[in-house]
Amino acid sequence: MKIKMIVATHKVAPIPEENIYLPVFVGAEKNSANMVGYQRDDRGVNISFKNANYNELTAVYWAWKNLKNVDVIGLVHYRRYFLKAGKPSVVNVLNEEQLRAMLNEHDVILPKKRKYYIESNYSHYVHAHHKEPLDATRDIIATNFSEYLPSFDKVMSKREAHMFNMFVMRRTIFNNYCEWLFDILQKLELRIDISSYSTQEARVFGYIAEVLMDVWIDTNNINYVESKWGQVGKKHMVKKIFFFIYRKFSKRESKTHF
Repeated sequence: MKIKMIVATHKVAPIPEENIYLPVFVGAEKNSANMVGYQRDDRGVNISFKNANYNELTAVYWAWKNLKNVDVIGLVHYRRYFLKAGKPSVVNVLNEEQLRAMLNEHDVILPKKRKYYIESNYSHYVHAHHKEPLDATRDIIATNFSEYLPSFDKVMSKREAHMFNMFVMRRTIFNNYCEWLFDILQKLELRIDISSYSTQEARVFGYIAEVLMDVWIDTNNINYVESKWGQVGKKHMVKKIFFFIYRKFSKRESKTHF
């Protein structure tokens, strides 16, 4: 069982020393940073040019299309990792032996769910982002992937979710997930106009992918296990709390059936 853990990054950062971790320079096509020793996401079949809108998903797409002879593929971030015991750091990430042990019993590893105690996944999303892309995503699923619609509505009404587009998946499952996910996102690109979005909000396809993970997991009854995760480096909690409160009270409450 050959495992490869993609570490999505747009800059030089501390990377776990274990050989299974592969740093991937995302948005490489439009970034002139000197990233010697990092795998570029603009090699082979790629969507590197979409990084400003797809975030770490350009690394996922690169791995899907170009990473061969690998049995398990995972995605983490240069600041977020699956962790064993101890404080968040690149020396406390899950190692190959620990990942193998978890995959002997499960097909997918996901980060522990993030809980939203005062609102649903839907209301949290529309308080943080433009609501049109999420509503358009539901329409796309209803029209093209109707078997996923019950799970979409169920996930949107919940108050917890697996976030950050982090995962570890067996290759066959990874391929199936990517085919489904990128099909939806490509259809969504044709449905919405993001030309007036801020730089932050223009990352919309990465945000949508986060909420779609549980929809796919639930519909396909995937055998998964959760893992502790943590953020390496500064968390800027005061800034995050300020923007959360600002977004919540600056956006009108959305009328929806979720």
